[in-house]
Amino acid sequence: MQASTKPDKASHALVALGANLPGDRSTPDRTLTKALCLLAANAIGGVWASRLFSTPAMPTGSGPDYLNAAASFRWSGTPEALLSLLHGIEADLGRTRDGRWTARIIDLDLIALDDAVCPDRAVQAHWAAMPLERASVEVPDRLILPHPRMAERSFVLVPLADVAPDWRHPVNRLSVAQMLAARPAPERAGIVAVPWPDGDAPSPLSFAPPGDT
Repeated sequence: MQASTKPDKASHALVALGANLPGDRSTPDRTLTKALCLLAANAIGGVWASRLFSTPAMPTGSGPDYLNAAASFRWSGTPEALLSLLHGIEADLGRTRDGRWTARIIDLDLIALDDAVCPDRAVQAHWAAMPLERASVEVPDRLILPHPRMAERSFVLVPLADVAPDWRHPVNRLSVAQMLAARPAPERAGIVAVPWPDGDAPSPLSFAPPGDT
């Protein structure tokens, strides 16, 4: 599937969320809640969200610990339109793009859209195999799906396992649960569930569009 494929049906979208800096009068956990509500306003039927997790910053010592979550929802537009929406939400919540893999107010990564491979398998494989040192400084000039580094990131896979454990990677053919099980146990153990703001949000969460009851 090419990134420019015309949408003729709703697709299953997976988005990873993270934050480790306070925003304008907002703590990271509340910023993530705001981001989920903004996603729900644009998704079909609202958003199914994971638990909230505390994750050590990567690389070690690079900043405060992150809060991470994942969202699953239906999307009727193109991959590019969804990426644009995510960037718009980030900007609305105060993110500035000052560097690659730095501390940030909000980070929204499009992980997958159904079984789309964008722009093609060769480019996706190139970025997935890129050494970490290069990937930390090089930025792709187009949307890559599935996210090329998802299989090596427990902070992405642990929340995703809450909302889409059976989603299967269209290239490596592994499910989210299988990719997570392949990660080192100490890495997985460092990711700890914490309460959502006010401690009254069940998990998985259901964020309906504003005005819905």
